[in-house]
Amino acid sequence: MTDSPESPSFRLAYVPGVTPAKWVRIWTERFPDIPLELLQVTSAEASDVLRDGGADAGFVRLPVDRTVFSAIPLYAETTVVVVPKDHVITAAEEITLDDLADEVVFHPLDDVFDWERPPGEPAFERPATTADAVELVAAGVGVLVVPMSLARLHHRRDLTYRSITDAPQSDVALSWREDATTDLVEDFIGIVRGRTVNSSRGRRAEEQPAKNAERKPAAGGKTGGRKPAGPGKSAARGGTGGSRGGSGGAKGGRGTSGTAKNAGARRGKPRRKS
Repeated sequence: MTDSPESPSFRLAYVPGVTPAKWVRIWTERFPDIPLELLQVTSAEASDVLRDGGADAGFVRLPVDRTVFSAIPLYAETTVVVVPKDHVITAAEEITLDDLADEVVFHPLDDVFDWERPPGEPAFERPATTADAVELVAAGVGVLVVPMSLARLHHRRDLTYRSITDAPQSDVALSWREDATTDLVEDFIGIVRGRTVNSSRGRRAEEQPAKNAERKPAAGGKTGGRKPAGPGKSAARGGTGGSRGGSGGAKGGRGTSGTAKNAGARRGKPRRKS
Protein backbone atom coordinates (compact mmCIF):
# COMPACT_ATOMS: atom_id res chain seq x y z
CA MET A 1 0.00 0.00 0.00
CA THR A 2 1.09 3.61 -0.44
CA ASP A 3 0.64 4.41 3.27
CA SER A 4 4.22 3.86 4.48
CA PRO A 5 6.37 5.50 7.17
CA GLU A 6 9.09 6.33 4.62
CA SER A 7 6.97 8.29 2.14
CA PRO A 8 3.30 8.51 3.11
CA SER A 9 1.02 9.23 0.18
CA PHE A 10 -2.53 8.49 -0.85
CA ARG A 11 -3.63 7.17 -4.23
CA LEU A 12 -7.24 7.74 -5.20
CA ALA A 13 -8.82 6.01 -8.19
CA TYR A 14 -11.95 7.32 -9.88
CA VAL A 15 -14.10 6.23 -12.79
CA PRO A 16 -15.15 8.46 -15.71
CA GLY A 17 -17.99 10.81 -14.86
CA VAL A 18 -17.00 11.21 -11.20
CA THR A 19 -15.48 14.56 -10.21
CA PRO A 20 -13.37 14.19 -7.04
CA ALA A 21 -12.11 17.80 -7.00
CA LYS A 22 -14.05 18.86 -3.87
CA TRP A 23 -12.67 16.04 -1.72
CA VAL A 24 -9.16 16.43 -3.13
CA ARG A 25 -9.18 20.12 -2.20
CA ILE A 26 -10.18 19.34 1.40
CA TRP A 27 -7.48 16.67 1.61
CA THR A 28 -4.84 19.14 0.37
CA GLU A 29 -5.91 21.72 2.95
CA ARG A 30 -6.04 19.20 5.79
CA PHE A 31 -2.97 17.12 4.95
CA PRO A 32 -0.59 19.39 3.00
CA ASP A 33 2.39 17.11 3.70
CA ILE A 34 0.72 13.95 2.33
CA PRO A 35 0.46 13.97 -1.48
CA LEU A 36 -2.76 12.71 -3.05
CA GLU A 37 -2.36 11.08 -6.46
CA LEU A 38 -5.37 10.75 -8.75
CA LEU A 39 -5.72 7.70 -10.96
CA GLN A 40 -8.50 7.56 -13.57
CA VAL A 41 -9.63 4.01 -14.37
CA THR A 42 -12.50 2.49 -16.29
CA SER A 43 -15.40 0.99 -14.39
CA ALA A 44 -14.19 -2.48 -15.37
CA GLU A 45 -10.65 -1.77 -14.12
CA ALA A 46 -11.60 -0.23 -10.78
CA SER A 47 -11.98 -3.45 -8.79
CA ASP A 48 -8.67 -4.88 -10.03
CA VAL A 49 -6.80 -1.67 -9.22
CA LEU A 50 -8.13 -1.62 -5.66
CA ARG A 51 -7.62 -5.36 -5.16
CA ASP A 52 -3.99 -5.22 -6.36
CA GLY A 53 -3.11 -2.21 -4.20
CA GLY A 54 -2.72 0.18 -7.11
CA ALA A 55 -4.94 2.63 -5.21
CA ASP A 56 -5.82 3.04 -1.55
CA ALA A 57 -9.46 3.88 -2.27
CA GLY A 58 -11.59 4.80 -5.24
CA PHE A 59 -14.81 6.36 -6.44
CA VAL A 60 -16.48 3.48 -8.27
CA ARG A 61 -19.84 2.46 -9.65
CA LEU A 62 -21.78 -0.16 -7.72
CA PRO A 63 -22.05 -3.06 -7.36
CA VAL A 64 -18.72 -4.19 -5.88
CA ASP A 65 -17.75 -7.53 -4.35
CA ARG A 66 -18.67 -7.01 -0.69
CA THR A 67 -16.64 -10.05 0.37
CA VAL A 68 -13.52 -8.10 -0.66
CA PHE A 69 -14.44 -4.42 -0.60
CA SER A 70 -16.11 -1.98 1.75
CA ALA A 71 -18.23 0.72 0.12
CA ILE A 72 -20.04 3.91 1.13
CA PRO A 73 -22.82 4.74 -1.37
CA LEU A 74 -22.76 8.45 -2.19
CA TYR A 75 -25.40 9.22 -4.83
CA ALA A 76 -27.44 7.78 -7.70
CA GLU A 77 -27.14 9.37 -11.13
CA THR A 78 -29.97 10.26 -13.46
CA THR A 79 -30.01 8.10 -16.60
CA VAL A 80 -30.29 9.83 -19.99
CA VAL A 81 -30.36 8.97 -23.67
CA VAL A 82 -27.86 10.77 -25.92
CA VAL A 83 -29.30 11.73 -29.32
CA PRO A 84 -28.60 14.16 -32.19
CA LYS A 85 -30.08 17.61 -31.61
CA ASP A 86 -32.58 17.17 -34.44
CA HIS A 87 -33.84 13.78 -33.20
CA VAL A 88 -37.59 13.37 -32.64
CA ILE A 89 -36.95 12.46 -28.97
CA THR A 90 -35.87 16.04 -28.27
CA ALA A 91 -39.51 17.14 -28.58
CA ALA A 92 -40.10 15.75 -25.06
CA GLU A 93 -38.49 16.84 -21.79
CA GLU A 94 -38.21 13.23 -20.60
CA ILE A 95 -39.00 9.80 -22.00
CA THR A 96 -39.47 6.16 -20.97
CA LEU A 97 -37.68 3.03 -22.13
CA ASP A 98 -40.66 2.18 -24.30
CA ASP A 99 -39.93 5.28 -26.37
CA LEU A 100 -36.65 3.61 -27.41
CA ALA A 101 -38.30 0.40 -28.66
CA ASP A 102 -37.74 1.21 -32.34
CA GLU A 103 -34.35 2.87 -31.89
CA VAL A 104 -30.93 1.28 -32.39
CA VAL A 105 -29.42 1.58 -28.91
CA PHE A 106 -25.68 1.14 -28.49
CA HIS A 107 -24.35 -0.93 -25.60
CA PRO A 108 -20.58 -0.39 -25.52
CA LEU A 109 -18.31 -2.95 -23.90
CA ASP A 110 -17.69 -0.54 -21.02
CA ASP A 111 -21.43 -0.03 -20.42
CA VAL A 112 -21.99 0.73 -16.71
CA PHE A 113 -25.50 -0.75 -16.59
CA ASP A 114 -26.16 -4.39 -15.80
CA TRP A 115 -29.14 -4.77 -18.11
CA GLU A 116 -31.43 -7.77 -17.77
CA ARG A 117 -32.82 -6.84 -21.14
CA PRO A 118 -31.24 -3.88 -22.95
CA PRO A 119 -33.74 -1.41 -24.44
CA GLY A 120 -34.20 -0.79 -28.14
CA GLU A 121 -32.89 -2.65 -31.14
CA PRO A 122 -29.36 -4.05 -30.81
CA ALA A 123 -26.65 -2.55 -33.02
CA PHE A 124 -24.84 -4.72 -35.54
CA GLU A 125 -21.68 -4.49 -33.42
CA ARG A 126 -20.98 -3.30 -29.88
CA PRO A 127 -18.65 -0.29 -29.71
CA ALA A 128 -15.52 -0.81 -27.63
CA THR A 129 -15.98 2.30 -25.49
CA THR A 130 -18.56 4.90 -24.56
CA ALA A 131 -16.54 7.48 -26.50
CA ASP A 132 -16.80 5.31 -29.63
CA ALA A 133 -20.56 4.98 -29.12
CA VAL A 134 -20.90 8.77 -28.87
CA GLU A 135 -19.18 9.12 -32.24
CA LEU A 136 -21.70 6.71 -33.76
CA VAL A 137 -24.60 8.66 -32.25
CA ALA A 138 -23.20 11.83 -33.83
CA ALA A 139 -23.14 9.99 -37.17
CA GLY A 140 -26.88 9.35 -36.81
CA VAL A 141 -26.55 5.57 -36.58
CA GLY A 142 -28.29 5.11 -33.20
CA VAL A 143 -28.67 6.41 -29.66
CA LEU A 144 -26.86 5.78 -26.36
CA VAL A 145 -28.12 5.32 -22.77
CA VAL A 146 -25.66 6.50 -20.10
CA PRO A 147 -25.55 8.20 -16.68
CA MET A 148 -25.89 11.98 -17.02
CA SER A 149 -22.29 12.58 -15.93
CA LEU A 150 -21.02 10.56 -18.91
CA ALA A 151 -23.29 12.45 -21.28
CA ARG A 152 -21.74 15.67 -19.97
CA LEU A 153 -18.22 14.25 -20.10
CA HIS A 154 -18.63 13.40 -23.81
CA HIS A 155 -20.56 16.56 -24.68
CA ARG A 156 -20.69 17.63 -28.31
CA ARG A 157 -22.41 20.62 -29.84
CA ASP A 158 -24.36 18.45 -32.26
CA LEU A 159 -25.71 16.16 -29.51
CA THR A 160 -28.08 16.53 -26.58
CA TYR A 161 -29.77 14.22 -24.07
CA ARG A 162 -33.10 13.57 -22.37
CA SER A 163 -33.86 11.95 -19.00
CA ILE A 164 -35.35 8.43 -18.92
CA THR A 165 -37.83 8.13 -16.08
CA ASP A 166 -37.93 4.33 -15.71
CA ALA A 167 -34.34 3.37 -16.51
CA PRO A 168 -31.97 1.82 -13.96
CA GLN A 169 -29.62 4.26 -12.26
CA SER A 170 -25.90 4.11 -11.67
CA ASP A 171 -24.86 4.37 -8.00
CA VAL A 172 -21.51 5.98 -7.19
CA ALA A 173 -19.66 4.93 -4.03
CA LEU A 174 -16.36 5.32 -2.22
CA SER A 175 -14.79 1.87 -2.00
CA TRP A 176 -11.62 0.32 -0.58
CA ARG A 177 -10.24 -3.10 0.20
CA GLU A 178 -11.70 -4.48 3.43
CA ASP A 179 -8.37 -5.81 4.72
CA ALA A 180 -6.44 -2.63 3.84
CA THR A 181 -8.22 0.05 5.87
CA THR A 182 -5.21 2.21 6.73
CA ASP A 183 -5.16 5.42 8.76
CA LEU A 184 -5.04 7.42 5.53
CA VAL A 185 -8.10 5.59 4.23
CA GLU A 186 -9.90 6.43 7.48
CA ASP A 187 -8.89 10.06 7.03
CA PHE A 188 -10.31 10.16 3.52
CA ILE A 189 -13.51 8.44 4.66
CA GLY A 190 -13.89 11.21 7.23
CA ILE A 191 -13.56 13.86 4.53
CA VAL A 192 -16.16 12.19 2.31
CA ARG A 193 -18.53 11.84 5.27
CA GLY A 194 -18.13 15.54 6.02
CA ARG A 195 -16.36 15.22 9.35
CA THR A 196 -14.43 18.23 10.59
CA VAL A 197 -10.77 18.04 11.47
CA ASN A 198 -11.69 17.94 15.18
CA SER A 199 -14.45 15.37 14.86
CA SER A 200 -14.51 12.90 17.75
CA ARG A 201 -14.76 10.09 15.15
CA GLY A 202 -11.71 11.23 13.24
CA ARG A 203 -8.22 9.77 13.62
CA ARG A 204 -7.05 12.99 15.24
CA ALA A 205 -9.62 12.80 18.02
CA GLU A 206 -6.79 12.15 20.49
CA GLU A 207 -6.15 15.91 20.42
CA GLN A 208 -9.57 16.58 21.92
CA PRO A 209 -8.90 15.71 25.61
CA ALA A 210 -6.10 18.27 25.84
CA LYS A 211 -8.33 21.00 24.40
CA ASN A 212 -11.18 20.08 26.71
CA ALA A 213 -8.84 20.14 29.72
CA GLU A 214 -7.88 23.73 28.90
CA ARG A 215 -11.53 24.76 29.05
CA LYS A 216 -12.35 22.83 32.26
CA PRO A 217 -12.90 25.19 35.26
CA ALA A 218 -10.64 24.81 38.28
CA ALA A 219 -12.02 22.89 41.26
CA GLY A 220 -13.88 24.93 43.88
CA GLY A 221 -15.00 27.87 41.79
CA LYS A 222 -16.06 29.27 38.44
CA THR A 223 -13.76 30.61 35.77
CA GLY A 224 -14.08 34.15 34.57
CA GLY A 225 -11.72 36.13 36.84
CA ARG A 226 -14.17 36.91 39.67
CA LYS A 227 -12.29 37.89 42.83
CA PRO A 228 -12.96 35.83 45.97
CA ALA A 229 -15.23 37.41 48.57
CA GLY A 230 -13.47 39.19 51.43
CA PRO A 231 -13.88 38.45 55.11
CA GLY A 232 -17.49 38.71 56.26
CA LYS A 233 -18.91 39.06 52.78
CA SER A 234 -19.60 35.38 52.23
CA ALA A 235 -22.35 35.07 54.85
CA ALA A 236 -23.87 38.42 54.06
CA ARG A 237 -24.15 37.94 50.34
CA GLY A 238 -24.71 34.25 49.83
CA GLY A 239 -23.70 32.01 52.71
CA THR A 240 -21.11 29.32 52.52
CA GLY A 241 -21.12 29.15 48.73
CA GLY A 242 -20.32 32.83 48.18
CA SER A 243 -23.34 33.30 45.84
CA ARG A 244 -26.66 35.01 46.29
CA GLY A 245 -28.55 31.70 46.31
CA GLY A 246 -26.12 29.73 48.46
CA SER A 247 -27.24 27.24 51.08
CA GLY A 248 -26.48 29.49 54.03
CA GLY A 249 -26.87 33.02 52.67
CA ALA A 250 -28.94 35.76 54.29
CA LYS A 251 -30.92 36.33 51.09
CA GLY A 252 -32.30 32.85 50.55
CA GLY A 253 -30.39 30.38 52.62
CA ARG A 254 -31.49 28.34 55.59
CA GLY A 255 -30.03 27.99 59.10
CA THR A 256 -28.48 31.47 59.66
CA SER A 257 -29.65 34.25 61.94
CA GLY A 258 -32.02 36.63 60.29
CA THR A 259 -33.42 34.00 57.95
CA ALA A 260 -36.92 34.02 59.43
CA LYS A 261 -36.99 37.81 59.48
CA ASN A 262 -35.98 38.05 55.86
CA ALA A 263 -38.44 35.30 54.88
CA GLY A 264 -41.25 37.17 56.67
CA ALA A 265 -40.33 40.32 54.88
CA ARG A 266 -40.69 38.56 51.54
CA ARG A 267 -44.11 37.15 52.38
CA GLY A 268 -45.49 40.45 53.67
CA LYS A 269 -46.31 43.63 51.81
CA PRO A 270 -43.51 45.32 49.95
CA ARG A 271 -41.80 48.02 51.91
CA ARG A 272 -42.35 51.55 50.84
CA LYS A 273 -39.38 53.42 49.68
CA SER A 274 -38.35 56.11 52.14
